[in-house]
Amino acid sequence: MDKSFTFAFALALAAAQAFGAVYYVATDGSDSAAGTKDKPFATLNKANKVVQAGDTVWIRGGIYDLHDTVFYARYKMTAGILLTASGESDNKRIHYLAYPGERPIFDGANLPVAEGIEHSDGTPEGAMYTSPIVISAKFLHLKGFEVRNTPMKHNSNSGIFLYASKHIFLEEIDSHHNAGPGFFANDGADDGGGHIFLNCDAHDNYDPDGWQGDGENADGFGAHYQKPGQGDTTKFIGCRSWWNSDDGFDFINQEFPVVLENCYAMGNGYSDYGLGNPSHGNGHGIKMGESTLGGGRHIIKFCVAWKNKATGFYANYTGVGSKWINNTSYMNEDRAFSMASTLFDSAGNRLADVAPLTGDNAHVLKNNIAFPNKLSQIGECWEKISSQNIDHYVDCPAGENNTWNLKLDLTEDDFMSLDDPSMTVTGKDLSTIPGILGPRNDDGSLPNVDFLKLKEGSRAIDKGEDLGFPFAGEAPDLGAYEYGMPSSSSVSSSSSAGTSSSSSGSSSIVMMRGAPADMSGPMKVFDLQGRYLGIKRPEQLDKNHIYIFRKK
Repeated sequence: MDKSFTFAFALALAAAQAFGAVYYVATDGSDSAAGTKDKPFATLNKANKVVQAGDTVWIRGGIYDLHDTVFYARYKMTAGILLTASGESDNKRIHYLAYPGERPIFDGANLPVAEGIEHSDGTPEGAMYTSPIVISAKFLHLKGFEVRNTPMKHNSNSGIFLYASKHIFLEEIDSHHNAGPGFFANDGADDGGGHIFLNCDAHDNYDPDGWQGDGENADGFGAHYQKPGQGDTTKFIGCRSWWNSDDGFDFINQEFPVVLENCYAMGNGYSDYGLGNPSHGNGHGIKMGESTLGGGRHIIKFCVAWKNKATGFYANYTGVGSKWINNTSYMNEDRAFSMASTLFDSAGNRLADVAPLTGDNAHVLKNNIAFPNKLSQIGECWEKISSQNIDHYVDCPAGENNTWNLKLDLTEDDFMSLDDPSMTVTGKDLSTIPGILGPRNDDGSLPNVDFLKLKEGSRAIDKGEDLGFPFAGEAPDLGAYEYGMPSSSSVSSSSSAGTSSSSSGSSSIVMMRGAPADMSGPMKVFDLQGRYLGIKRPEQLDKNHIYIFRKK
């Protein structure tokens, strides 16, 4: 899956730069203490009151029992931890980091959760939701901890909830066993979004018997309510989502493009370590869409979805096409890919029950593996427009260089392995069992296993279209993994040194302030959001800014 390193690896190298003060939080600390290493604070709420742009908060290991809440009037909710202090830029964030070698765990089991009444009166007593961690800020970096056991009463509650925030960088965070989504980004405000979810996990989240139904809202990851032209693109890189009672990734009502890269979705729609089958859990692996205003043109690349209760990759009756590039779908119970779409007018009113997207508005599907080739609304589409009395099948785009276009009915002989604990083990915590969903590498990157990788002689090798990503052989391979490319599984963590190179062995990638000392010629230069700044020479760069470089 190591196809595109420039953006992801650059962000991974954006280590916590101690521009300002340094504080400490510990389970045995006190909020009346000085916040030093020897006299730490007890809570992140205290740290939030004192930090400024550029400051770093080191969080010591142990279990933080969240048993008090703060009322957040802007969204009519309560929070165990409410982070509102902001950094100034991508180069001057506020950092909340697990202390090296230690694992902080924020446990919400004892949170006094909101009643979740249907119409909040704007008071703490009438609050709608409760989350262990609520973020309403700009330019933060959170890394290296767990959030777990969020309870609920009437409404499902997210493990981590972002509201009206901008450029939040969440790295190596594990949100699990919450009665609601693992991560929920609500960017329905001006100048929001642009978040990075790097090497994060969301699993075993389940909202039983909520007012909308059993298991209806506990997705792994969600990004919602961003309007066209409003803010920046949010990216999910190297993230995994499994055994969440609703969907793995869900971007309904997201009218601004998001990017998924090197992400996994398995067994969603189930609960209780795969033993439960909630009646209202949708069970799609990667669900993109229901864009009604035409802004949700998402990119899904080098992702894998398998054994989900419904579809592996699902367009969810959107009104605008997305790009589905080099993904692998395996043994999902309904369809491998479903591009179910429809039509909306400029005000977002639905014009058809089901209608294919065509022309420039169509879905783009290239270099994907469907194993088996079970599809919906691809090639042949069902069209239902009640006002025109149309209800029939029509031809629609089928993509190029996918297993179904090439009529490749792949078998076990095309893969190095189809064996993984996630395929056979239920009733156990998969995060503790070595496998594709097991413990991550020390740098936070994905486990390097053979599951679903192509083997020598596979009919999917060299069958893809060159889309500008590195490849070995005569042409790119189909699916999420390129045979013959050195494997490093996703990206390295941000605690890496300030200068490094990608483990793909392709070209040197460096992050640092100003120009590298040994930079004698032009290099490709990017900012910390991955935007290409052009080919630059040392004298063209500001020594006070952090850049990402790739040798030309």
